Amino acid sequence: MNFRKGKGREDPEINLIPFIDVLLVILIFLMVTTTYSKFTALQITLPTADAEKAMEQPAEINVGVDAQGHYAVDNNSIAARDPNALAEELKTAANGKGQGQGKADPVIIINADATAAHQSVINVLEAARIAGFDKVTFAAQAGGKK
Repeated sequence: MNFRKGKGREDPEINLIPFIDVLLVILIFLMVTTTYSKFTALQITLPTADAEKAMEQPAEINVGVDAQGHYAVDNNSIAARDPNALAEELKTAANGKGQGQGKADPVIIINADATAAHQSVINVLEAARIAGFDKVTFAAQAGGKK
């Protein structure tokens, strides 16, 4: 028996407002109860060291690279251009500093011009590898303005 003649049947729909309310309450609960370990990680006590400064300075070999790709080992210009010849120059400089008698390897300090070709610096790194020196560092200027 259909007592409502002429009216069509309405489709049932889900009311989303209570669903949204429940999700907002859950979101607020999660935000309040979440702990942020990032802030607790910053509260640390650093250890202190009472060690004295090293009395013996390691030997250094300064390698200069200018903008044109010329090399200088300990302020002596060299004609070497390839890594193998440069490695021989580094070994010679190390032997001149007494490194051949069982002392520790010297530190290779690369003083490269700001406009030096990347390949020139890589050649010095490769030469240090070939010569067997694993301590390499770069010299930089502090506080430079451009």
